[in-house]
Amino acid sequence: MSTLKIAVQKSGRLNEDSLKILKQIGISIDNGKDQLKASARNFPLEVFYLRNGDIPQYLKDGVVDAAIIGENVLIEKGQDIDIVERLGFSKCRVSIAVPKSSNAKGLKDLEGKRIATSYPNTVNQFLNNSGISAQLHIINGSVEIAPNIGLADGICDIVSSGSTLFKNGLKEIEILLKSEAVLATSPKISAENKALIDKIQFRLKSVLRGRENKYVLLNAPNDKLDKICTILPGMNSPTILPLAKEGWSSLHSVINKNDFWNVIDELKSNGAEGILVCPIENMVL
Repeated sequence: MSTLKIAVQKSGRLNEDSLKILKQIGISIDNGKDQLKASARNFPLEVFYLRNGDIPQYLKDGVVDAAIIGENVLIEKGQDIDIVERLGFSKCRVSIAVPKSSNAKGLKDLEGKRIATSYPNTVNQFLNNSGISAQLHIINGSVEIAPNIGLADGICDIVSSGSTLFKNGLKEIEILLKSEAVLATSPKISAENKALIDKIQFRLKSVLRGRENKYVLLNAPNDKLDKICTILPGMNSPTILPLAKEGWSSLHSVINKNDFWNVIDELKSNGAEGILVCPIENMVL
């Protein structure tokens, strides 16, 4: 039987979130300390722990069949690699920042300036598309210090909360792109392993749908049911069960988390009572 080889970041938050979502889709990894490779106990899968920046080349060469990787890394080093699923975690942006004392307020102010970055391909393409000419200093590591030591007038790097920029006296002036963790596959993946990826993708979709929705149970008078059903469409329609209390029913449905509080307010104003809300672990369609 074929074994799927999947790469994840060797350490850090992306590593933790990647292993967490594999666990949530029912894949148990025998994960020993400082291992470079680990096997799953209940799925034909091996996990390779690699440096994030090396993963695109491993995908291109077919050394690994798939990877959980930051989209920003693929944009920089693996534009010909297919993304099969966006995973919704490890969200960040690739941004240009300058010292707070700088007069630069936007991209046009960087004409002829020096920019330190670990993302030269991304920055060059963005600058070319914007008609801006700047000098790039390629740094592998912490680029935030570059303006403070006189190496550059600004930087381009990934930004999550912005706290690192703040600590280094920098301000964000331009967002090049937004990124999140994705599941990507090698162009050399075999048909047999592609079938395994399809199984993983099916499970991932179920987990991701669960994260996006809430399960809601409520009681309502029967004369309010028609109105409440228009508020709670559910996946098809709400489940309605009669209560022991005459003239009342219990409704069960699903609410998208982005609409949650607006829907709850509308339900209450239309006679819903005893509203219970539960998280959804998996949502299989």
